[in-house]
Amino acid sequence: MRLLVTGAAGLLGREVMRCAEKDHDVVPAYHSQRVPGGVQLDVRRRDEVRDVIRAVRPDGIIHTAYKQDDWATTALGAVNVALEADGARVVFVSTDAVFGHRGTPYDEDELPCPITPYGAAKAAAETAIRAIVPGAVIARTSLIIGSDGLSEEEQRVRRLAAGEPGAFYTENIRCPVHVTDLASALLELLASDVNGITHVAGPEALSRLELGRLIAIRDGFDPDLLPAVPGEPSDIRLDSRQTQSVLKTHVRPATEFLAGRTVG
Repeated sequence: MRLLVTGAAGLLGREVMRCAEKDHDVVPAYHSQRVPGGVQLDVRRRDEVRDVIRAVRPDGIIHTAYKQDDWATTALGAVNVALEADGARVVFVSTDAVFGHRGTPYDEDELPCPITPYGAAKAAAETAIRAIVPGAVIARTSLIIGSDGLSEEEQRVRRLAAGEPGAFYTENIRCPVHVTDLASALLELLASDVNGITHVAGPEALSRLELGRLIAIRDGFDPDLLPAVPGEPSDIRLDSRQTQSVLKTHVRPATEFLAGRTVG
């Protein structure tokens, strides 16, 4: 399969490319941070999206590009990709932020109820993509953790363990996922006959503090050095059992994938 990966300079985009390279002809698309062998693309511009897709002629597109504080990139960019997909199989990476705080998990059939601008942008993108490309896969996920210490949460642990200002929230609860598990699942969904909403998050819910402490222990820091505050209650859990039942990829809990080597 000839595969176009948007957001290829990001944590997830890089891992999707790495996982896909042995089986697919992968073309990375990036905005500002150059990726070798890639094409520059501003997804906010429909004409650029059209030109890139016509030049690459992909069989599949995994759309990971977003910018949390920019509606045009997150929402309009996804719409542009859907409008210009030209028959390519589309996998759109969405987020648990399409939901709001509650004490029980959300499954794939529940309607978005975002409470943040970022969540609203992703929810708008989901709605548009389902209308434009009914056969697309929309893969909602949660906090993404890496293997190289470069994910946002891993970097935050290092900063706070070093005494920089800030704190981890004890009332902010998510279902962390390892970037390799997520990338593998996205590629599996791309090649499947699944369409519509899927949930690809870890099977274990943890607070930001619990997650931070696991990262600190793995990386050789004293977890007791991490400051914590309750914060605004934000319990958003994705129930991924339905999607996991059709995947060969084992999406691991954080206590499993963080019980390993120290990141240098």
